Amino acid sequence: MISILLGDKLNSGKIEFGLDGGANWSTIKNLDGAKNLTGFNLGFYFDFKLKNPSWMLNTGVIVKSNMGADELPVYILGDPDLDNAFTGGKISRKTNYFNVPIMMKYTFNNHIYLKAGTQLGLRYKAFDEFKNSINDEDDLKYKVDIKDQFHPIDAGLAFGAGYRLMKGNGMNIGLQYYLGLIDIRVDDSSPDQFNRTLYLTVGIPIGKNSKKKKADQTEQ
Repeated sequence: MISILLGDKLNSGKIEFGLDGGANWSTIKNLDGAKNLTGFNLGFYFDFKLKNPSWMLNTGVIVKSNMGADELPVYILGDPDLDNAFTGGKISRKTNYFNVPIMMKYTFNNHIYLKAGTQLGLRYKAFDEFKNSINDEDDLKYKVDIKDQFHPIDAGLAFGAGYRLMKGNGMNIGLQYYLGLIDIRVDDSSPDQFNRTLYLTVGIPIGKNSKKKKADQTEQ
């Protein structure tokens, strides 16, 4: 709500502000049995225009995004009732970060853009969700807090590509890939484990059209 109310004030001739969100698919490299975890992401972005109009500094914050892995084998919880209940089940490992991508973005004349840079993450939550099915339905669920098993900071490389609608003035539709370079586990067990995430996002500029209309009226 704050973003919508202040969007026209954040947008200027040199800065574009907007909201973005979509789906993401994550996994953890070197984690045995890890499958892609499907989730969604939500955040906001800034495009800072440079002297060359084709180049921008792209940043922002991915506020909501589950990273982790799915369909992991269950482990012993130490409670006979829980261990019996989840025998034959699976685990979804979910780690939540505030992620900040910082990338250089180049836009071609056909409104396709490419971007690359780094991404920093601050972990604020991590848990294993045990699941088991009864009558082919996910009826049993149990969460275990594992936040202390992971480093609070993550970092790596980020790459992206996308297309800008409405002749370069509308929504952004893009793909972005994160390649984590820091071992996310606190212990020194081998091998090291790294986050991997593919984002599919739709970015909506906030207040840009109102700024353009004001500029056009001023010129008239």
